[in-house]
This record gives sequence, structure tokens and C-alpha cells, in this order.
Amino acid sequence: MYRATLILGDGIGPEVIEATKIIIDELVDIEWDVVEVGERALRKYGAPLPDEVIESIRRNKIALKGPVTTKLGMGGFKSVTVALRKIFDLYANIRPFRSIPNVSPYENVDIVICRENTEDLYSGIEFYASDNLTIELVEYLEEKLGIKISRDSAISFKVISTYNTKRISEFAFQYAIKNNRKKVTIVHKSNILKATDGLFLEITKRVAERYNRYDIAVEDRIIDNMALQLIQNPQSYDLLLTPNLYGDILSDLCAGLIGGLGLCPGANVGEKYAIFEPIHGSAPDIAGKGLANPTAAILSGAIMLDHLGKKEEAEMIRKAISSIYTEGRKLTYDIASRIGVSPVNTIEFTKEVIRKIKEFM
Repeated sequence: MYRATLILGDGIGPEVIEATKIIIDELVDIEWDVVEVGERALRKYGAPLPDEVIESIRRNKIALKGPVTTKLGMGGFKSVTVALRKIFDLYANIRPFRSIPNVSPYENVDIVICRENTEDLYSGIEFYASDNLTIELVEYLEEKLGIKISRDSAISFKVISTYNTKRISEFAFQYAIKNNRKKVTIVHKSNILKATDGLFLEITKRVAERYNRYDIAVEDRIIDNMALQLIQNPQSYDLLLTPNLYGDILSDLCAGLIGGLGLCPGANVGEKYAIFEPIHGSAPDIAGKGLANPTAAILSGAIMLDHLGKKEEAEMIRKAISSIYTEGRKLTYDIASRIGVSPVNTIEFTKEVIRKIKEFM
């Protein structure tokens, strides 16, 4: 038996995570620790990230997580999701994007974004406009370095380290080997950001040289050109290796290539811990109405099963999802409305996934 933490999330989180749990329970014996974060936890426990959640993940090493609503005033948290990544040093963010029958505007897209998950502009080192500390920093930069910045500026630090770049690069190439990925594209803006993105490009290329003996092509693209290339010819790309911010932006672009965020799974992986979650938001406007599409959460659960070594079971889930969309008869409202069929609710969609899985067993 396996143990895992089940983080319900906010908005539609409990619906899509419960759907995923029901499906996984059909395939694998898992004992779940059910916990709450975000607005639900704030109301119940007075904190958006209770200690029991952290303790549960430390015990179990893996978690399946729903989307979380993080607002101002939530105990100082800018983002519960970012906080979890930092606490557990989940340095690798993995987001696969694969075309789905009847839905995706592009055919034969099969791209994985491997994104550094702990630093870059997401380090959270910020100085607010007109704050005394910001003014001191502006004065220091002008006095010591001759750098003139308007005193009413806000400032954020972009942090790219050799250590974190090296380990995300190693992770990306190991992932490529394990998952039969044939090309790694390094994404950067080193033509302008010569110190930070220049270091990212230098280190990633250095790591790439150590994998020359494998049949993996390596190239690099400037971020703005990468966005253009993905729109014009996404089938040419396989695994994208990116700093934090670019990976986040390109994730939404790639979601558009396959039909929307509601179809896109994700994983946050570190040396000891891993958290699996859909990449979409909590959609509080449709919560509790049976309209939520659990596809992204279900596919995130499949990635979790891959992580547990249950690859056959994970593939059954993917095969079931593909079959449902290929038939195009039992789809949730967001997709059904596009292709002109009557929608089913979240529970009915979940039952259809289970029915398909049983056909393949």
C-alpha cells in the first residue's frame, strides 16, 4: 500500500481532486491523508498553510493537490503553491502538453516544459516604490555603481544561480532519457540579460555536453522567438528547458495549443518530495455546480502514478481520457459547448473514465 497527501484546494479543487482520487483508487491501493490549504484552511484553521499539511507531506513524500486561491491578507502568503515549492525544495516543474482529439487546435503536439521552480523573478526579493529601504537601495546603486534609477521605482531581483541551473539541467536530460525525448531546447534571453540568462545558457550547455553519448539533440532559443516558433510549428519541439518565469509564460501558450488550461497536468519534483497538480486555477465562479472539467487533475494523477512506478496504470488513465475525447460524446461543459454536444457533469465524466479503464483492464 502507498500513502499520499490529498490537498483539496479551493474553488473547483475539491471536485476535480475527488474525481482523481476515485479513479486512482480503482487502480492502486493508496491510503490518503486529506488536508486543506488556501481559503478553506484560512476559514477553518486561521492559516492558509497549516502545519499539519507540511507534516503530512513530509511523512508521505508525495501529494496530489488541487488549485488554490491565494488573496491578499492570507497570513502574508503571496502564494501557497509557491510556498510549498520552497518548503520542499521542489526545484523541477514538469508540464506535459499533448494534443487531445476533437479539442486541440493543433494536431500532434507533444511538448514537455521542464522549468526551474525556485528562483528567477519568482524568488520574491522585491522592494516597493517609495519605501525607505528601496530609496536606500537606489541611492546605493547610484553612489557605488553609477546606476541611476528613479526614486519612485519598485525593484525586483532576478536570481539565477549556478547550483539551481545545474540541477534543473541534469533533471531535464535525465527526464529526456527516461521518457524517450529526442530534443532539448534551452530557452533564454541572454542577448539582453547577459549576466542572469547568460549564466543559465552557459550552465545548461555545459551540462548538455555530458549527455553527448545519448541520442538527444540540443538547441537554444531566445524566449520571444520561442513563442513565435511554438505558434508556427509546435510539432518541431519536444522538451523545453527554461528558467522559472519563461516556463510559466510558455505553459499558458502551450495550453492554448492543445485546447486550454483545463486539459493540462503538472508536477513539482524535488530530491525527496513531489507534488502533482493541474496547472489551472480554482475557478470559484463555477465551484459546486458540476461544471468543472477534471481532466487536468486526472492526468496529474497519472503523472503521480508514473512517479510511483505504476506506469501501466498511468497509461490506462491516459488511454481512457484519449478515448473519451475521441468519441466526443461525454464531455464536460467547457469542451462540449465548443463542439456542439450535450455536456455531462463532473461526476458523470469521472464515471465514464472509470468505465473506459475497466474496458482496458
